[in-house]
Amino acid sequence: MTISYEKFNLKEVINASGKMTILGVSKVSENVLAAQRFGGEHFFEMSELSIQTGAYLAKLLKVEDAQVVSSASAGIAQSVAALIGEGSVYHAYHPYTDKVTKREIILPKGHNVDYGTPVEVMVEQGGGHVVEAGYANMCTPEHIEMMITEQTAAILYIKSHHTVQKSMLSVKEAATVAQKHKLPLIVDAAAEEDLFKYIEAGADLVIYSGAKAIEGPSAGLVIGKKDYIDWLRLQGKGIGRAMKIGKDNILGFTQAVEDYVKNGSESGESMQARLTPFIEALNQIDHIKASIVQDGAGRDIYRASIKVTGAKSAKEVIQALKAESPAIYTREYQANNGIIEFDIRSVNETEMNKIVTRLTEIMN
Repeated sequence: MTISYEKFNLKEVINASGKMTILGVSKVSENVLAAQRFGGEHFFEMSELSIQTGAYLAKLLKVEDAQVVSSASAGIAQSVAALIGEGSVYHAYHPYTDKVTKREIILPKGHNVDYGTPVEVMVEQGGGHVVEAGYANMCTPEHIEMMITEQTAAILYIKSHHTVQKSMLSVKEAATVAQKHKLPLIVDAAAEEDLFKYIEAGADLVIYSGAKAIEGPSAGLVIGKKDYIDWLRLQGKGIGRAMKIGKDNILGFTQAVEDYVKNGSESGESMQARLTPFIEALNQIDHIKASIVQDGAGRDIYRASIKVTGAKSAKEVIQALKAESPAIYTREYQANNGIIEFDIRSVNETEMNKIVTRLTEIMN
């Protein structure tokens, strides 16, 4: 059976928006596909598969333990439930019971963002109650500390380009507050590229997306203290049952992490080299001024940024890029300012040429 866009009446997509869930996030390698195929063609004791792949990943990442979950969002919900339940089977069976009252999860106000769903939805799914600390434009260690009560179960820190970047405490500062008050710190680092720095900074649980920087299949990863990971695994008897991950993706993701640790991701220098001819071609188009910009959250990621002038607005150009096949998806966050960004991590030279051709047609 041949799989094609035409079979399902789908548009081809050029993903110049980055590692985005709405587009399927990433492409996977032949190595990962082979691991997924092995998983799909064999049976396993699933509890052992979970434990042993976790132990293998923990050794690779130099942490106490690890658990593969279905997504980074599932990682948030299950981490919250784990730290509220503290290993109680009764709680796993009754995650929203009134018998457990220690449910407050402290979150910097500027981190309570919508990344496709609001952070607080995942916290509430895990049975937690969000307590915002600080203000939209500032959160200090003191702001976190003043919100701690006897009902505080954990502190949650979101490391993401979606969050407020200025005047925010660091992960290390959040860890210092957590340690002072003997509270666990969860760091959601879904799209981050460094698999070591947040544990090293003092986080107790760190959550990554499987399909973003790591370029694995649909999955998530939670790493950290062994007791907390044990409590997280227990959620499979409760809310985690609705978030279970298949054997093929567990093995494919484990292979993706191994490859990622060994090979890393594309360097910023390489991105800038690939962007240079693309920028030159874009600057030949009427009513467009193009330049190379770095990721707003400071990651070693470089993108093409175009300023749209003339009769058409940036929003109109964005819609026109999506309208045909291939549908070209971009980063739209600054469209109100007339700016469109192109993330080329998943875009090859042929696709860049298609983008230039389409933009030329749209702007003329």
